[in-house]
Amino acid sequence: MNRRRISMLGGGVLFLSLAIALGLGFSANSKAADAPQGGGAPPQKGAALPVKDISLDQAQKAVAAAVKKSQELHINEDIAIVDAGGNLKAFARMDNAWLGSIDIAIKKARTARYFDMPTGEIGKLSQPGGPLYQIEVSNGGLITFPGGVPLRDSTDAIIGAVGASGSTVDNDHAVAQAAVDALK
Repeated sequence: MNRRRISMLGGGVLFLSLAIALGLGFSANSKAADAPQGGGAPPQKGAALPVKDISLDQAQKAVAAAVKKSQELHINEDIAIVDAGGNLKAFARMDNAWLGSIDIAIKKARTARYFDMPTGEIGKLSQPGGPLYQIEVSNGGLITFPGGVPLRDSTDAIIGAVGASGSTVDNDHAVAQAAVDALK
């Protein structure tokens, strides 16, 4: 087999492993996609799917809450908010926060959004011998330790994610959780 074919097979195995690990059989995914969103009727065949996204006001509110929590903990954090598509929407680098944590905060937020789960949970599944071992090398690099959490709106729809980095993973998670709590 040539390298390209092996690489393509590896990607398929990774996807299948992720689906199995998350307990999402392919039929469950298709049923979820067909389910009504927000209490309305399912979209008609061929119609665009409704997408919920974080607003700039919500993103700034989440960042402000995360900065406040960082100040309460006497730490300096980099805080990233991504939208429903995983694109950077808002960012704050507190004074004296580590430069290396900028990229980590963004990747934590993207990882949480790409898989709609806290990064610490993905980390548990990606340990050697686990079903998602080495997933962190996919998607241009993921972060699989705590500090990234999906953001939800009042209907529990995921609208983006937050990533916080600059301290211990426990502190990073607490800062990210403050952003989540600000949107409830």
